[in-house]
Amino acid sequence: MLLELPKFKDYRMRYASSTHKVDAGKLLETAPGWLVEHLRRKGVLRGEPGEAWLDYYKLEPGEKLEIFRVDEPGIIASFWMTINAHDRRFLRNVVIRAYWDGESEPSVESPIGDFFLQGHRAFAPRPSLAANAFSLPLGLSSGGFYCFLPMPFERARIEVENLGTEEVANLYYVIGYYTSVDVSDMGRFHAVWRREKRVKPGEPYTILKARGRGHYVGVYLYVRGLSLKSPIAGGLGFLEGNTRIEADGEVVYQATGTEDYFLSGWYFAGGSFAAPFHGLLHKSEEGSEIAAYRFHVPDPIPFREWLTVITPHGEWNDVEADYSSVAYWYQSEPHVRFYRLKEEDLL
Repeated sequence: MLLELPKFKDYRMRYASSTHKVDAGKLLETAPGWLVEHLRRKGVLRGEPGEAWLDYYKLEPGEKLEIFRVDEPGIIASFWMTINAHDRRFLRNVVIRAYWDGESEPSVESPIGDFFLQGHRAFAPRPSLAANAFSLPLGLSSGGFYCFLPMPFERARIEVENLGTEEVANLYYVIGYYTSVDVSDMGRFHAVWRREKRVKPGEPYTILKARGRGHYVGVYLYVRGLSLKSPIAGGLGFLEGNTRIEADGEVVYQATGTEDYFLSGWYFAGGSFAAPFHGLLHKSEEGSEIAAYRFHVPDPIPFREWLTVITPHGEWNDVEADYSSVAYWYQSEPHVRFYRLKEEDLL
């Protein structure tokens, strides 16, 4: 990667951000005098009379906001976002969707928190954006969500929606993307969240079902045990499930335990950690909880026709638990939408 930096680039780099013009009159109608004076001193009110700039958007309950639209071929290379909300549950209640090449069904659909490896914190007593998740592809660094997974497109549209009951006071973002690039031989980026509030006895939890040609690149998994008297290993007995990946009719990966799939062992014996491509962000044996991620950037798993990723809940699919996940992968279009996000599943 570093050896590529000195090479001259033929493409163009652009950035789309939340900074936008607003009607100064409407902005000032409800603003107190001290704030108006502060904005003038800071240069927010500038230029022509009646012109003002804001660096953020507000999202009312139920409101959708289109944050990105490009109608020429390109690749999203970086994505940064930060949010200030009164309701701590915004990590689950604010949903991001991405549509490529004019499709009507989203290729990306996930709560903001889960997409950036923070879904477990929607349930924390006092969540704080001071928490960090330093994976290389995406995560959270000192209050800012980030993503470096490339997202090629012929056309692109990204939106966010507030499905909560409280206002999102401040939504900031910057999206970096290349243009003047050929994306005809590239798979499209996909990320889908799903949840089973109570997994089905005797059936494994399904992380992903994909149809088409592509490759699987990772998962964020959050599990809350619902029974602290698991048949094996107490509160973390669900980790006895052996994660399995099948591609085109063949078992291509068979773990020896859920934590083993996340490149750890003995029920995450060493506790929380964040490595470039795998990590354990949260563990509570008393509370029967884990949140972990793994990215197959060094070892993407290809498929030509279909791929399935499952993880049993316990050795015999008999541990009661609440499972949620985001699967990340690339594939040809059109894709099959194997799960539709439902508001009642968020919290």
